[in-house]
Amino acid sequence: MKTPRPNISALAVAAGVPGATAAAAPVAPSRLLVKVCGMRDAVALADIARLEPDFLGFIFAPKSPRFVGDMLAPELVRALPPAIWKVGVFVNETTENILATAHRFGLAVVQLHGQETPAQCEELNDAGLLVIKAFSVGEKVDFAALLPYVPYCDYFLFDTKGAAPGGNGTTFNWNLLQAYNLPVPYLLAGGLGLEHAAELAALRLPGLAGVDLNSGFETAPGVKDAGRLAQMLTQLRPGAPSI
Repeated sequence: MKTPRPNISALAVAAGVPGATAAAAPVAPSRLLVKVCGMRDAVALADIARLEPDFLGFIFAPKSPRFVGDMLAPELVRALPPAIWKVGVFVNETTENILATAHRFGLAVVQLHGQETPAQCEELNDAGLLVIKAFSVGEKVDFAALLPYVPYCDYFLFDTKGAAPGGNGTTFNWNLLQAYNLPVPYLLAGGLGLEHAAELAALRLPGLAGVDLNSGFETAPGVKDAGRLAQMLTQLRPGAPSI
């Protein structure tokens, strides 16, 4: 029996982003959603949670320098405020292992950052998880290749193509997304830092729902600088909590 699930998170609804079947083309949200990814330090986790990002991401890919491993107790993740959506990031992992990890850490969202198929997105979707499917962007974007994923994903995520599946620390040409016409809202990732705050706050792209912040706000892999993130959130979301 399928677990009932929403088309899209309450966060996106509150921000004015349409669900995957609600419109023929995406609509810009009233404010950018913010995902802080690559968390694995307990002290930094507590500091960043106080800033109230919309999503906190935890990487469960063993080859990543931000791999959670044994660095964070599942109880710490499960105890995060319910208003913050907890995201597990996986690369070419089995559905069985993803579901087990999601249960252990209390994850509501999974981000697939490898060569996962639409069928696997559907499996996770049917299990009641929100699904973010990441795609690497180089010199161009083949939007037609994303069509099979549309029915099973709550968000897409566009990251810079590089040696690693993610976390390469460089931006891509955002203008490539001006031609985006799919009904799934997306997060923008890839080397975003405080120096991009003003540009991101003013950015208007079809389907843009939020930003993914990671390596540009670290003092070491997996250790976030809460002060710099507070500055970023203040510029992206006036009135955001400070530390």
